[in-house]
Amino acid sequence: MSSERQSRELFKELLKAYYENVLDEKIEDMLLDEGLDKISFSKMISALCGVEVDYSENFSKDVKKAIENYKKSNQVVISTHSCVKNCIQIDGKTICQNACPFDAIIIEDEESTKKINVDQCVGCGICIESCENQNFIDKIEFLPLVETLKSNKKVIAAVAPAIVGQFGEDISLGQLRAAFKQMGFADMVEVAFFADMLTIKEAVEFNALVLQEKDFMLSSCCCPIWVGMIKGRFDTLVKHTSPSISPMIAAGKVMKKLDSECKVVFIGPCVAKKAESKIEDLKDAIDYVLTFTELKDIFDVLQINLEELPEILSPQYTSKGGRIYGKTGGVSLAVEDAVRTMFPDKSKVFKSTQADGVKECKIMLENALNGKIQGNFLEGMGCEGGCVGGPKKIISKESGKEMVRKFGEESKIKISTKNKIMSEFLQRLNIKDLEDFHDKEKIALFERKF
Repeated sequence: MSSERQSRELFKELLKAYYENVLDEKIEDMLLDEGLDKISFSKMISALCGVEVDYSENFSKDVKKAIENYKKSNQVVISTHSCVKNCIQIDGKTICQNACPFDAIIIEDEESTKKINVDQCVGCGICIESCENQNFIDKIEFLPLVETLKSNKKVIAAVAPAIVGQFGEDISLGQLRAAFKQMGFADMVEVAFFADMLTIKEAVEFNALVLQEKDFMLSSCCCPIWVGMIKGRFDTLVKHTSPSISPMIAAGKVMKKLDSECKVVFIGPCVAKKAESKIEDLKDAIDYVLTFTELKDIFDVLQINLEELPEILSPQYTSKGGRIYGKTGGVSLAVEDAVRTMFPDKSKVFKSTQADGVKECKIMLENALNGKIQGNFLEGMGCEGGCVGGPKKIISKESGKEMVRKFGEESKIKISTKNKIMSEFLQRLNIKDLEDFHDKEKIALFERKF
């Protein structure tokens, strides 16, 4: 059984035990295995329970207590074992060290203790996939989230654009909304709607930044891996980068602006979003992050059959542009349409270029740094195919791209700038019209400092 499959099955066992109120007994039973490396296994259990608890005689009770008194931690990817260094080495580094785009993996001392530099790690999860010895795992925050759901707080599920088709071609967002309500969520929103807001913002920025033939702008509003590469390896390009927050962060900020007591949970295909939600200047926006595979396992354990659920419908409030953010090129198309509407003359010079996957993103940034770039609007996605190619996807990236494209085409609203519901929503944020997107004070909610 693969490491991914093993950890998912273990998570489901722990989740079932938690709902049956026998979690500590279950953990104690698991640790009775005499051949078990209790320290490493405890790290795995702790991560699957969304907490960080060291092994001790009271481990099971300490885990339960940590879940009930959950505190956010910057650590997303956990190293569960010491490194045996039996994998192919390049330049004196192991496979996982060479695979890490941010040099965040450190192997030190005689025991080959493997550590992750939290300040450099963006939680991309590449090390999890690349380590042949199955030494890494990402934390799952669902059990602490259940404690929040049980407290009767208002909890909103914010689903990524890439969710369409992940749970079956015929499963609608209305059925997913019904499933979240069954789990105790107050409601579900499409993050694509908040992507629409950022589309308008980046169109305004393109108009302001691209004035001459050699000017260019880097979009920043989607992928934390792309943003991490710019900040960490290509920081001289920051001045060309949009200061926009991501649609995920925008969803949390906007929802909490309108209701300061609510909690927001993001659901997507990405491990890096877990890390993004914990970045110092962004950490108050999103309370928990779940992935598609985690959600599927949760549905299985809770016996939620999506195909049997009646839809809970909502007015269509999201445009084609926001809904296609989930695939490579989606941001570019959405911003180009907005530029064409808002700044017709500038649309004649709009020329986008995209890169997906860490290798291609690096090449594009190097070309931009060296003045060899062909476009003036640069879009980067850390995963091949865009978000639909994320490490925690359920369907293939090819199927995901087609589902996102089709869903976008089916939207009755084609361009974010021509959305009546959007206009009414922005009014509540004191943004009266599109001109207000030029006002730094009014759009401060959508910006961050690099």
